[in-house]
Amino acid sequence: MAQHAYGQYYAPPPPPPQAQQNLQFYGGEQAGFYGGSVAPAYGNMGVSGSIQSGGGATGAGPQGWLAAFGTGGFEGEPPLLEELGINFPHIRSKTMTVLNPLRTVDEHIMDDADLYGPLMFYFLLGVFLFISGKPQFGYIYGLALLGSTSVYVLLNLMSPSGIDAHRVASVLGYCLLPMVCVSAVSVTFSLDRAWGYFLAALSVSWCTYAASGIFVAVLRMTEQRFLVAYPISLLYSCFALLSIFSAS
Repeated sequence: MAQHAYGQYYAPPPPPPQAQQNLQFYGGEQAGFYGGSVAPAYGNMGVSGSIQSGGGATGAGPQGWLAAFGTGGFEGEPPLLEELGINFPHIRSKTMTVLNPLRTVDEHIMDDADLYGPLMFYFLLGVFLFISGKPQFGYIYGLALLGSTSVYVLLNLMSPSGIDAHRVASVLGYCLLPMVCVSAVSVTFSLDRAWGYFLAALSVSWCTYAASGIFVAVLRMTEQRFLVAYPISLLYSCFALLSIFSAS
């Protein structure tokens, strides 16, 4: 209502029909204020059901922050372990190859040369030695780095096909498993005696045989197996010394 100059009130005239049609794009409340009668704006615009369902474009399953930090994830998203490159069936297959060195080694076994298994075995070796009173983490990782680099250089000098450092480190780490078992024994019993030396020598032979067998199968160097096994045996002998003797 508008107030006239003389104190009288009067209602403004309604807008013409053309103006009412032009107001159809407003929402229901705004159009009603101008005298129109239209449906709510969201109904005319056809908002998708994803907004009404409370979250994502799929309209199903956990969405938003819950999906980002939950365990279910988004629909169609690959598992977290697959995105990180952790393949437990491959790790188990390589571990069984080391535990049974007499089986025929597949030359494609190291096509997936992961380092998760080797890092786990190095860590377990350090943990067992630490529990037995021999904290050797620095020596373990130092020997692993130096030994992998040395074996990588020697294998590339001996083989025309060559091999990358990633695969060398993976093979040497997986084949450390028998030495990890020996370090687990050292938690309960001292290896600084005759049977401990025999057990350490057996584990060195086991590790060397398994690692040289994999390298020979991958690089097709059957006639040079003893030349490949010699530097590898020296590397695993250093790990055996760490398992038997204390640093102090």
